[in-house]
Amino acid sequence: MISLLLILIPLFTGLLTFFLKQEKTAKNFSIFSSVITLGTVCIAIFFAQNNQLLFNTQWLPALGSRFSISLDGMSKALVLLTAISFPVVFIATYTNKYKSSHSFYALMLLTQAGLMGVFMATDALLFYFFWELALIPVYFLSSIWGGEKRIAVTFKFFIYTFIGSLLMLVGILYLYFNTVVPSFQIKDLLAAKISLKEQNILFWLFFIAFAIKMPIFPLHTWQPDAYEQSPTAVTMILSGVMVKMGLFAVLRWLVPLFPESAKTYSNIVIALSVIGMIYASLIAIKQDDIKRLIAYSSIAHIGLMCATIFTQTVIGTTGVMLQMFNHGINVIGLWIVADAIEQQLGTRKFSELGGLAQKAPSLAILFVILALANIALPLTNAFVGEFLMFNSLFQYNVWVAAIAGISIILAAVYTLNMVQKILYGNTVAATEKALDTTLNINWMLIVLVVIVFALGVYPQPIIDLTKDTVNVIVQNR
Repeated sequence: MISLLLILIPLFTGLLTFFLKQEKTAKNFSIFSSVITLGTVCIAIFFAQNNQLLFNTQWLPALGSRFSISLDGMSKALVLLTAISFPVVFIATYTNKYKSSHSFYALMLLTQAGLMGVFMATDALLFYFFWELALIPVYFLSSIWGGEKRIAVTFKFFIYTFIGSLLMLVGILYLYFNTVVPSFQIKDLLAAKISLKEQNILFWLFFIAFAIKMPIFPLHTWQPDAYEQSPTAVTMILSGVMVKMGLFAVLRWLVPLFPESAKTYSNIVIALSVIGMIYASLIAIKQDDIKRLIAYSSIAHIGLMCATIFTQTVIGTTGVMLQMFNHGINVIGLWIVADAIEQQLGTRKFSELGGLAQKAPSLAILFVILALANIALPLTNAFVGEFLMFNSLFQYNVWVAAIAGISIILAAVYTLNMVQKILYGNTVAATEKALDTTLNINWMLIVLVVIVFALGVYPQPIIDLTKDTVNVIVQNR
């Protein structure tokens, strides 16, 4: 029953927030809701019995679809990431102003409800329902509260995700009509009677849908524009949590349902992922906008995780599980810094910044730590995950690992270049009268930095949490 609460709390509080017309009331209520959700997640992970983590009841009996959700190790890690992200985002952006702010926060909470459902659903039709529930509020958030080019960018985002969702739905229905007993339950879909040729076709239907969401080269072109034009609070959730929907779906649905196709096409997927890593890293080096640099950096990190999944090793899958959580923490921290700079100085361009460390020393210290975590410096949380993933790629193919490893050097180039241009040198017109960041931003960055060091020194809690799931996924291949 506790798993159901993780969906109901943000769902009902989100609906209620639509009626809270006072801006401050809507903000405080959203923070309260997200903190309650985080507390519930902690209870589910650390105190609940296994039978309390399952919920299964009739939903659409005529179709054989059930409201079936559960929390295994991978779900726990991503649900925890989701639960941490929303209060951090709400508090860090507390001073940001939005027209009709009650609607903004309501849609954010509905997005959280959808994400929770995606990470827990064990029924394919229910998974599809929550997939759309997580995405639809983002369309409105970006198109109403986004930047000047928000309409065109959101339309592009809609077209990409709509096509992907449609392909996935076709694949789900095809599997459903080939099950022994009409059912959308994952255990029944695994037993569907389909030929290898059909499996290959279905693999690509599902993979394209998930690749768009991650995104993977060459289906990534919607992402930098969407990240740039969306309100930064929305971008934080898109980059920190929502991209994990695609990676999660590959591990939960794609590889178990189509194991032979996953082996057959692993070379193609790994090649596309590695190409995307190098391509995105090179473009990131040329950026003059903080948001676009972080966007391309995210493509490179996700590409490494996707490539590693298809190496089909325990050590690689463990690294992916760890890195999904850690990437979310690190990238949200970088977005908070980007938003703090833009809100105070009115610019995100490196060419218009400089010497900020002299005016905002607290922000500078925290920013440098998060930047070093972004390039996986030892003792930061990203180091262990990247080490495990590159180890797996090395076992798969030395040359693939070597080419992918170039992205480590490129990441250091664009990340340290960003830090140098923003923080050091002489102050300029934009930074001359800058002030240090407010307490709400500093405290949220400190929380994230504590997680960075804690999991950098001792990543075992996440590894232990996901260990059983990793073994099940790899053994079923």
